[in-house]
Amino acid sequence: MCVLAFAWRSHPRWRLVVAGNRDELHARPASPLARWDDPDHLIAGRDLASGGTWMGVSEQGRFAVVTNLRGHGGPNPDRASRGALVTDLLAGHGAYADADHAALADFNPFNLIVADRDRALFLSNRPEAQRSLLAPGIYGLSNGTLDEPWPKTLRLKALMLDWIVRDAMHPETLLDGLREDVLPDVGLRTVAASDVPQEPALSPIFIRNPVYGTRCGTVVAIDDRGRGVIVERRYGPDGVTTGETMMDFTWPD
Repeated sequence: MCVLAFAWRSHPRWRLVVAGNRDELHARPASPLARWDDPDHLIAGRDLASGGTWMGVSEQGRFAVVTNLRGHGGPNPDRASRGALVTDLLAGHGAYADADHAALADFNPFNLIVADRDRALFLSNRPEAQRSLLAPGIYGLSNGTLDEPWPKTLRLKALMLDWIVRDAMHPETLLDGLREDVLPDVGLRTVAASDVPQEPALSPIFIRNPVYGTRCGTVVAIDDRGRGVIVERRYGPDGVTTGETMMDFTWPD
């Protein structure tokens, strides 16, 4: 997941709304959005290389999403999978299930947002472990620090704000903004190069590239009563849509 906008308690109807793209090597295997067999309350796509996920929800009342963090060197293959951190947080059990006490230093550099009915937290492990309670608002996240003003991050936050102000209906329409492949003429250039050689130094929201590009776009919306929807739109190496999955769920009171 390389760019996302996260709206936390920013509209009377919606507890949280998330729209984000996962950028990855097209050769890396993944399964589409689905309900998992174990645990059966978890709804997410799955990275078949590591077994974890990059974004998902739990019907027990949890949401989590992770991005890689640039500027701290290449990944160490001996460290735990960042997808396992997301999976444990969503599952509610495992070595990293407690957001307040998980050993964040076990992982390669990352940013993560985790939320439940009551709070949203931003977690990162570089330059040291960070845990920050998020106030109501709209946040942007890519592979830099939280709200670092990269052009695509600013643009996606603007699209989220426009959706909230305009009518805040039909959250799946945010998928259209996730297809925007024009580089905005705003914001600051990235300071650190990507750890992925095929990734552009500066990119739009949607990356169309036959080797490394946008694999899927995902929108999650959960209202004030705990009723939610998650929708994933998938893309091939040519940038053409290959499938779409939408699932309803409910968070407990």
